[in-house]
Amino acid sequence: MPGLTLADLVRNRTMSPEIAGVLATAAAERRSLLMIAIPRMAGKSTTMEAALAYSPAGTRLHQLDTADGPELGIPEQGDGGYLVMSEISEAPFSTYLWGEPVRHAFSALERGFSLATALHAGSVDDAFSIITEANGVPDEDAARLDLAVYIRSLGDDWQNPERRVIAEVREVDTVANGQPRGRTLFLWNETDDRFEAPEPARTIGAEGSGLAAATAHFRAALGADS
Repeated sequence: MPGLTLADLVRNRTMSPEIAGVLATAAAERRSLLMIAIPRMAGKSTTMEAALAYSPAGTRLHQLDTADGPELGIPEQGDGGYLVMSEISEAPFSTYLWGEPVRHAFSALERGFSLATALHAGSVDDAFSIITEANGVPDEDAARLDLAVYIRSLGDDWQNPERRVIAEVREVDTVANGQPRGRTLFLWNETDDRFEAPEPARTIGAEGSGLAAATAHFRAALGADS
């Protein structure tokens, strides 16, 4: 799904206007983002890139790459930008990180960076287990992730899915014993094909009216096509 915007993803029913509003606001506030899905081509990178488009003007995106040496291309001084880890994975690509490089990237967040990354997992809880247990990231570093987004790919052929849908969005407050603690902001009700909102965000959009304005923007974008 190259080049799709959050508005496009609302229109094709990957997400609701409310979910898009949270993602846009999270990026505008430079919150750290985690995209999760099981199959390839489920839309993890597309959703992440669409959200990062709403980061403040001038925000630097630092693509982490083992080809850049042990520092992975992370600046020595924090600049308020995003460290972009294409995927937490053992796959043999220089922008896919595992083990020590993952721990190094997470530890660098305390210097004034945010993180945007993705991985293959069957749930938000499983994703955090991969980060903390399989990769050895301490709970306090994993807790720097603010928003976890689980994506499902629908259909029998993962290479040509019938539809992609945001199945869960979770706001993270802390991590204890490798598991996130926070609240589920959105769930997809498969039976009714409806996005439900169990709890409101407490951190994202807490300051100012950004979340309400962003949500109204995406509702208007959807209404324009009605």
